[in-house]
Amino acid sequence: MRVLLIATNRHDRLMSRMDARPMPIGLAYVAGHLDPERHTVKVLDLMFSEDYVEDTNRAVSSFAPDVVGISLRNFDNQSYLDTQWALPMTRDVIDLVRKISKATVVCGGPAFSILPRESFQFLAPDLGVAGDAGETFAQLADRLEDSGGYRGPDGLRDLPGLVYREDGEVVIAGGQASSAFPKPPLLEQLDMARYERAGFGIGILTKLGDFFYPTSDEDADEASWRVIRPVEDVVREAADMKARFGLRKVFFIDNGFNIPLAHAKSLCHALIESGLDLHWNTCLTPIPSSCDADIVGLMRDAGCKLAIMTAGGHDDGNMSSGLDNLTRVCQTCEEGGLHYTLSQYFGEPGETRETVEEKLAFLKSVSPAVASLRVGIRVLPGSPVAQAALDEGLITGEGDLLRPVFYLAEEVKDWISDRLREEAAANPRWNLM
Repeated sequence: MRVLLIATNRHDRLMSRMDARPMPIGLAYVAGHLDPERHTVKVLDLMFSEDYVEDTNRAVSSFAPDVVGISLRNFDNQSYLDTQWALPMTRDVIDLVRKISKATVVCGGPAFSILPRESFQFLAPDLGVAGDAGETFAQLADRLEDSGGYRGPDGLRDLPGLVYREDGEVVIAGGQASSAFPKPPLLEQLDMARYERAGFGIGILTKLGDFFYPTSDEDADEASWRVIRPVEDVVREAADMKARFGLRKVFFIDNGFNIPLAHAKSLCHALIESGLDLHWNTCLTPIPSSCDADIVGLMRDAGCKLAIMTAGGHDDGNMSSGLDNLTRVCQTCEEGGLHYTLSQYFGEPGETRETVEEKLAFLKSVSPAVASLRVGIRVLPGSPVAQAALDEGLITGEGDLLRPVFYLAEEVKDWISDRLREEAAANPRWNLM
């Protein structure tokens, strides 16, 4: 069967002073799970497309797929000041596919999996897969080939994470799909050299947790992660990527590289022993107990060139104690020679003029490579901010979060943008978002 996989994300990860375009690594893992003896796979990545409509038209017309998989990476660009909603463009791609092809359309991806029912209703594919889709999508492709195409959910309902419509209702079968990521990603059809130049490096999965970053010691144990890949698998994938593509710049995909701490240290030791000499970047959780001088030194010695930290936004802790923890972690990184960036949220529940000034004073006291000042918090389902948005009537239900919704505390919303714009203009390494 002929399977066309389309990555619809066209948003930079960070804007302005640090431009980074994330590679569609999740879609590449899905492609790698498909049986090459049964299926011919083509990947269409729209990130660098100058005309995504024409590129989609050309790919569908020439390849003539039986199944089209659509990856929805983000709901939007998460910018309050320049909000760009991603779903209309993704729906345009699906509508175009339907006009020129009879292929079965299947949606998935990180954003789709956060609100699968609402995403399915808006995008109107034939099927969806919620969760880590590698194994489920591969089984789905096999069964569609065996049955001669999609004729309804019969014979498919046992596939975990499958989303379909039946009797006018959207049904999600068996909860979210899960994957151990046992097979390497299919990278050959992606512009690897361009991605190496256009961001933090080529993505390699180490761990997967929730869709926002851990912020407390309670999040630091293994039970908080849905996927923790064996260290040897991560190193093997990095070695294979370097051997095949000659690339050394890697981004370890991880909500918090340093937790659990034992896994992080094991991976650093393995990277050092491998002699791969990678230059890698990753996300760091600013919890002092899991970010001591030992792990900072190991990360540096193992080739880490940049650690990305996020402050506030989706935690429900005390803002002052959070800044104290951040200060300690930043000082540890600076003393250990590990470069880092900071993404600091403003406008979260409880924000006041005093806390805004405390955050600005904190940013001036440390030395990140880049500091991103984020106006407002993009409300995401299941987060403490979502509960605040419900309590205050900003949303009527979490289904409203399919569209961009930003929480901005009442006490600061009238002046915070101007205040941060003034500060960003005076600090060359500060980026207002």
